[in-house]
Amino acid sequence: MKILLIRHGEPDYSIDSLTPKGWREAELLADRLCRMDIDGFYLSPLGRAQDTARETLRRLGRKAETLAWLAEFRGQFTDPETGKRRYAWDLKPQYWTRHEELYDPKRWIENEAYASGDSAGIYRETAEGLDSLLARYGYARDGVLYRTEANTDRTIALFCHFGVAMNMLAHLTGMAMVPMMHAFLMPPSSVTTLITEEREKGQVFFRCWGLGDTSHLYAANEPVSQMGLFHEVYGRDEGMGAKAE
Repeated sequence: MKILLIRHGEPDYSIDSLTPKGWREAELLADRLCRMDIDGFYLSPLGRAQDTARETLRRLGRKAETLAWLAEFRGQFTDPETGKRRYAWDLKPQYWTRHEELYDPKRWIENEAYASGDSAGIYRETAEGLDSLLARYGYARDGVLYRTEANTDRTIALFCHFGVAMNMLAHLTGMAMVPMMHAFLMPPSSVTTLITEEREKGQVFFRCWGLGDTSHLYAANEPVSQMGLFHEVYGRDEGMGAKAE
């Protein structure tokens, strides 16, 4: 089985939709997805994800199911340096790289910053939502593996957001969410692919086969949006948007 985690196109957060560039990205994404055999489409309820999926669904004449837990990861914490509330992916590396517990898939929730907020509960909510979706296809969580009586090569596509996609990726791979959120980026309209490996009959592991792939943009000479990155060089603000939702 394959799972496609698709981040929405370049966002216009002021209207919860897409920028003109984001709409172009959605068109090019549709070119890519319409060549694939996708069994099910699942969408975040937020407008920017719904709009990203719209052209793909129109061309295919398909419908999608909206799932509330696919909305952007809304967990926040109190910044230990400034006292301000921040989203889960917004810690400076000067902090998170120096706290060993944040690299532990079970102990990260004990960290003083994350313990001050609601990230742990929302992480579990997302993980449970994903497991319930996979259960529809015959996969039952067993530790970090999944048990199944009939593994297949079916594909499902989840149109969502950076933070929640990293939550799902961490859950599927058994890795700690915090360093993944801060060390990797899924650009707008990118496709992250996970595929089952069934090395023993009836037990599968979802392996990441490609993270943040934007080959559909490169093929059309469309630049990759930097929305979600912080400054490459301190003090510069060259069109980058640190908001990663």
